[in-house]
Amino acid sequence: MSAARPPEGARIAARQREGTPVSATLDREGIAARIPHQGRMCLLERLEAWDAQTIHCTSSTHQHADNPLRTASGLLAPCAIEYAAQAMALHGGLTAAPDQPPSAGYIASTRNVRLHRLSLHDAPTPLHLHAQRLSGDAQQVMYAFRVTDGEGAAVADGRAVVVLNTPLPAGS
Repeated sequence: MSAARPPEGARIAARQREGTPVSATLDREGIAARIPHQGRMCLLERLEAWDAQTIHCTSSTHQHADNPLRTASGLLAPCAIEYAAQAMALHGGLTAAPDQPPSAGYIASTRNVRLHRLSLHDAPTPLHLHAQRLSGDAQQVMYAFRVTDGEGAAVADGRAVVVLNTPLPAGS
């Protein structure tokens, strides 16, 4: 008699505890189901890889003329922080309990941010968004992030602290 195979969620959790990368990928629809960003504001197009500490996503939305962050001058380099923050949000959604809805988080601070180009709209596709959880608890988390273009050139890097599950005051 063969032993029953544990459910997929249990296998993924065990691999995460071991530090083994989880190879499950998601498309834009799967990503949108796990983060608070919806519609055109969901900037990520594909989850490439993740584990308990890291995530790697890709996106070509930086070249879309209707990108919601685009100005008359184009999509400026500081918007790379929002792309990285959405990868962090997805990481939080993937590592949360399976029955939890997407949780809102707010960037409390960024540190040591380096922008390596002036704009994103003309960067080779896709953008590669990497984030690594450095520390955190139920109230806040710190990530290091790195954004590169489709040719591997640096776009932006730094650290961000995200405050989690903080309700906004009424009337905000």
